[in-house]
Amino acid sequence: MPKREFKYRGYRLEDLLNMSLEDFSKLLPSRQRRSLRRGLSPEQKKLLRKIRLARRGKYSKPIRTHSRDMVVLPEMVGMTIYVHNGKEFVPVQIKPEMIGHYLGEFALTRKIVQHGSPGVGATRSSMFVAVK
Repeated sequence: MPKREFKYRGYRLEDLLNMSLEDFSKLLPSRQRRSLRRGLSPEQKKLLRKIRLARRGKYSKPIRTHSRDMVVLPEMVGMTIYVHNGKEFVPVQIKPEMIGHYLGEFALTRKIVQHGSPGVGATRSSMFVAVK
């Protein structure tokens, strides 16, 4: 079975890369479209500049950002961006399916709870557990 080609709203990735930011924003859902129409914040502009430099091979350091509200654009596809989750920078490998989402959606801020065994004095029944 042949591998399915990625399309975003009927456009191939190559077509999206050739579009201007204004034309691409018309394809986005309303919240993301409004976010781009209002203009990028200074931190988002800095991130976009680093991405464009890295594309040309003039920026070799890992790209790190606190800008979780940045919309994933077609020019980011294939890159690894380290997004801050409040504690550390989480590496996010940008795939074509992520286009139109926010970077913060892929760097979770809450840790998944993994409960261990109950401690001594946790409940009445734990009094009768043999101490190791």
